Amino acid sequence: MEIPEGFEPIFRTSPFLETAGPLYSQQVGDELIIGMMVLDKHVNGRGFAHTGVYTTLADVAMGYAAAFSQKPPVPLVTVSLSTDFVGNSKVGDWLEVHTEIQHIGSAVAFANAFIMKDDERIVRVSAVFNVLQKK
Repeated sequence: MEIPEGFEPIFRTSPFLETAGPLYSQQVGDELIIGMMVLDKHVNGRGFAHTGVYTTLADVAMGYAAAFSQKPPVPLVTVSLSTDFVGNSKVGDWLEVHTEIQHIGSAVAFANAFIMKDDERIVRVSAVFNVLQKK
């Protein structure tokens, strides 16, 4: 299993993401792309990536893309995710999350994402984030 050229280990991680990953990122113009290779630990009893893997991947991708689209980064927490699963993946598949930031306001931010396997959209996700106010 080889990581595609241009992807590096993700620039920001956490104990949870270390367990869920490894995750990779690549900046292409204004777009932050998050990638992941599906491993044995990511699949369910049927051998497909668990839907929780997709929601984790999309949440991280949209949150990071929105937060780091501004300087200084905007502190965000997820309010809601709406997810549609239209395909699947298995061990050895490379997944990429492509995001679109709809709006970042003073109170909320909105983003959309597609999780891609090869050139196929397998998951569609939209998110709402709360913009944390400095105290």
